[in-house]
Amino acid sequence: MGSDNDDTQRIIDEALAGLGSADIRTLAQVRLDEVLVDVGDKLFYAYDFGDDWQHVIRLEAVLAREASAPQAICTGGRQPGPAEDCGGVGGYALPVAATDPKHPDHAAARDHYAEIYGPETDPGDWVPTQFDPDRINRVLADRGSIASPHEITGPPGDLLDGMQTTYGQRQWRQLLASARLDDPVLIDTDAAATAVRPYAWLLERVGDGGITLTQAGYLPPAHVEAAFTELGYDKVWIGAGNREDLTYPVLHLRQSAQQVGLLRKHRGRLLATARGKALRSDPVGLWWHLAERTPVASADRSVYDAGLLYLAALAAETSDNIETIVAELLDALGWMGGDGSPITAQSAAAAISDVKDTLRRLGFLQRARSDPDRREPPTRNAVDFARAALTAWPS
Repeated sequence: MGSDNDDTQRIIDEALAGLGSADIRTLAQVRLDEVLVDVGDKLFYAYDFGDDWQHVIRLEAVLAREASAPQAICTGGRQPGPAEDCGGVGGYALPVAATDPKHPDHAAARDHYAEIYGPETDPGDWVPTQFDPDRINRVLADRGSIASPHEITGPPGDLLDGMQTTYGQRQWRQLLASARLDDPVLIDTDAAATAVRPYAWLLERVGDGGITLTQAGYLPPAHVEAAFTELGYDKVWIGAGNREDLTYPVLHLRQSAQQVGLLRKHRGRLLATARGKALRSDPVGLWWHLAERTPVASADRSVYDAGLLYLAALAAETSDNIETIVAELLDALGWMGGDGSPITAQSAAAAISDVKDTLRRLGFLQRARSDPDRREPPTRNAVDFARAALTAWPS
């Protein structure tokens, strides 16, 4: 559980608090060795003023540090980590009890869970973050690294050049360092074929001769029905599934295929482009083509920037709230609301919705229907795709 948000994290210096006037400072204003000096010294730390997680950090020993040693290391721990904004101790205790048949309050917790989230929800869909010291130490090591400006090229480099604050520049460089963009992205044929199946299916359906569109420019009902059932959209979308304008998964798939240059409209027909025909039976090539064009170019530059920021946070496997990270970096780029207000996590979520739609279509974001938090944990393939998107782009 952790965050880089200086506005919601505060340090209380126990020495001054004992005098009756707590010295409350942001993390950027204090060094750790200012508040933890002698063995036995304690630091009181409040994380998230809403959930109010209270921590006591005690200095156990002062040891010499070798130059090659990491700046921080996790030596041990236990139990899963609670989700962000889960409601603090009480909110976390509820799903723990509801999912543990041996818990003395199991039955009551399940009833309470149903009262809060609805009887159709299943506490079993709640997946806690298991304690993993190896992963924690990888994150700690990444936070100590920062990408050199000379190593950041292409669209990510353009974003670095556009950062108007030192904090934004440093956060962006740290995020890219954690994304390990120098490591090769390897994708096997089967995994690629599974991911790109919707696009490959549509390209095959269009074929060499194309499809005559309706007068309104939509796919005819027969093709919509086929996509609706054969691609499994009938399991996630209500309706008859025979009108493209009312069947958003099919509509958005077709529009996406056009945006990335696989299909085009010409004189009332939907046709495969030369690139689309070449990639129809090449799943790995199609996977890379989609990565190169994610996020798609947008008339709204802020949406494109937000998409890149989201992909970087995904590639970095950050445990922090991604929408908050995107909002902070959009703010550092100079973007603001229409009324001049700062970018919020909610507006950042709206800006990255198209990129998330693409990842869902590829099966890279998965959410249980009954998950009350509506979380969409990324798959391992999502991280690889995000890294590919940040290192490959159309010339």
